[in-house]
Amino acid sequence: MTQSNLSGQAAIVGLGATEFSKNSGRTELRLAMEATLAALEDAGIDPKEVDGFSSYTLDKVPEFEVARLLGCEQVRFFSQIPHGGGAACAPIMHAAMAVATGVAKTVVVYRAMNERSWYRFGNGSYGFGNTPIFENVNYGWYMPHGLHTPASWIGMFAQRYMHTYGATSEDFGRVAVAARDFAATNPNAFFYGKPITLEEHQASRWICEPLHLLDCCQESDGAVAMVITSAERARDLKQKPVLIKGASQGMAPGQQSMTSFYRDDITGLPEMEVVARELYRQAGVGPEAIQTAVIYDHFTPFVLPQLEAFGFAPKGEAKDFIRAGHHARGGKLPINTHGGQIGEAYIHGMNGVAEGVRQVRGSAANQVGNVEHVLVTAGTGVPTSGLILGVA
Repeated sequence: MTQSNLSGQAAIVGLGATEFSKNSGRTELRLAMEATLAALEDAGIDPKEVDGFSSYTLDKVPEFEVARLLGCEQVRFFSQIPHGGGAACAPIMHAAMAVATGVAKTVVVYRAMNERSWYRFGNGSYGFGNTPIFENVNYGWYMPHGLHTPASWIGMFAQRYMHTYGATSEDFGRVAVAARDFAATNPNAFFYGKPITLEEHQASRWICEPLHLLDCCQESDGAVAMVITSAERARDLKQKPVLIKGASQGMAPGQQSMTSFYRDDITGLPEMEVVARELYRQAGVGPEAIQTAVIYDHFTPFVLPQLEAFGFAPKGEAKDFIRAGHHARGGKLPINTHGGQIGEAYIHGMNGVAEGVRQVRGSAANQVGNVEHVLVTAGTGVPTSGLILGVA
């Protein structure tokens, strides 16, 4: 099999999720099982049929325990993807490859986390000095200068982008306002019924200039799971098949994890450009074929260069796209219609994939009309991944 054959060979047929909260009161294993069982019920598939798993290296729920609790009889495939949110779309890619090659028939992907109540990724205290492995030594070049948190790392890129292209904090705010507007009408979103104004965004406290509090994603407890099988089998299952039209991972020259500051130009995301080219190649479409997109919004500044990487706006002009409201409700490319990680929840992007599935199914809370293709992106600033999902 060649990569070009991956498109359309596998489908997402089951979707499950827990509620999203700041204190789940359950273990991450319990959350993972709730979401997985819901996804299998949604698909109409017996848990014993599952023979593959894929998740994140950061997920603390081992696939062998999920398999044992499900009563799986034979597991033939399992994988874990590194780089935090950059993994968000890659488990679906791995599952699709396993199904397309016959390695597995029924693969569950999941992400479960108590990221608010158990631990906090953005706390700036990682114990790097005690474990001198490569990545920790690498961060030693940045942390003594105050670059301790994800917000500070993103802030470096954002400042340069603003200086070069004339983007402003208000532009970032417009991304947040649109996300919270969608969250306000999504009953599953943590910020359901709680929109914000641009004035409220601008008044929110600084986290690391130019990032305000409302430029930053949530810290959430919860889990999301999906079931992937062959496109042929999907036709006979309960739900409308959601075809995986394109799936890719990407790295680019000068790549580091959140600190690729030594590139000649730090205003773009070349690793996402790798993903964009491959997704469009596999799916045989271009940006004009995308009706809605889920753009990874851990921090609002990185939404703009992602729009540029995928050709929705020329280099440096995403600010004009945003100012025109094209990304918002009623715009020509509504993004993060579930509220994104800013408004719905931060489940490391897996909830964004779930929104892509709902948009193709036609069951989203903020449904876009006549959806044939949905773009989903994963975390930026790190080796990343992406998907194009579409109708059968």
